[in-house]
Amino acid sequence: MSLPLLDLTPDELLTTTRSVRKRLDLTRPVPLDLVKECIEIALQAPTGSNRQTWHWLVVTDAGQRAEVGQYYRRAVKTYLESEGSCGTLYPEDPARHAVQRRVGDSVAHLGERMGEVPVLVIPCLDVNEAPEYNEAGMWGSIVQAGWSYMLAARARRLGTAWTTLHLMYEKEIAELLGIPDGVIQSALIPTAFSIGTDFKPAPRQPLDQILHLDTW
Repeated sequence: MSLPLLDLTPDELLTTTRSVRKRLDLTRPVPLDLVKECIEIALQAPTGSNRQTWHWLVVTDAGQRAEVGQYYRRAVKTYLESEGSCGTLYPEDPARHAVQRRVGDSVAHLGERMGEVPVLVIPCLDVNEAPEYNEAGMWGSIVQAGWSYMLAARARRLGTAWTTLHLMYEKEIAELLGIPDGVIQSALIPTAFSIGTDFKPAPRQPLDQILHLDTW
């Protein structure tokens, strides 16, 4: 199922694909063909040695989504109560701390609603086929594809978020969804139509604070 793409330049797409948590439409079904279209695009991402060791688990069953959501809710609660959770960071910088508090609030919001999101996408890696000597290369082969999926989804009016807190219960979720031994989950990407498409670039550190030329 193809939808007219948003009228975004490449730079606009890259800078306005945000983690969407509060603006996911939990009432509007997402056509599976649209999700497949985004995954087809993601499969063009770089992959170490062209191994293509990825698998994509798409969860649409209401019961399975609810059970995954229960694990995610528990993981979010543990995370938000821990030291160093996003909402506690940078207390010495009032402006940046305020942003972190808003992020923490949105994480809590999604934590209560993950199981209601119409589609849950779990990019996985077959570690039996991945090189043991290069973990960065292994993860690079799925993280880039996941980001490509999110970009493709944004262009099609879908909201997504790269989340990993469910990995606190990776074994339990693997058993629930029948993921075989040797296949690991890299993320849980909630996917729904976004409520509005007017996302803006997020505040980021100034370039001169993080850029190093030739030497540190």
